[in-house]
Amino acid sequence: MLKTILAALDGSEIQERVIQSLEELQLQPTTKIVLAHVVLAIDREVASDRPQAVEGLSYLQIEKQLQSYQAKLPGESIIEIVTGDPAEEIIRLANIYQADLIAIGSRGLTGVKRIIQGSVSSQVVENAPCSVLVVKPAK
Repeated sequence: MLKTILAALDGSEIQERVIQSLEELQLQPTTKIVLAHVVLAIDREVASDRPQAVEGLSYLQIEKQLQSYQAKLPGESIIEIVTGDPAEEIIRLANIYQADLIAIGSRGLTGVKRIIQGSVSSQVVENAPCSVLVVKPAK
């Protein structure tokens, strides 16, 4: 039985599919879901506890989006918005919450784009303390 699931959401279109995948799992009402969004730390001089604009989205917009997902999910859910390296922060949160599963989207990058931009989902799969559900984009 899954007691805690960490859903790693990034503001992209794929996050909708991650939420749909969670809804399809037919979770127990006792399953806790942590909705996590990692704000990429670009400027190390800015205090991490201050609201920042992120790729056109403010902290409040991100929080509002996560709250709308929270309303769709059964049982208890928690929102975590953190700043840092996405893969490291997802793994850190999975450890803190002792997650049984991490649900994360994959943008489906290949070739040079994958080498240059990296793959957060691949890093999470490699270093996660639990199982990882990687949700692919629709074809």
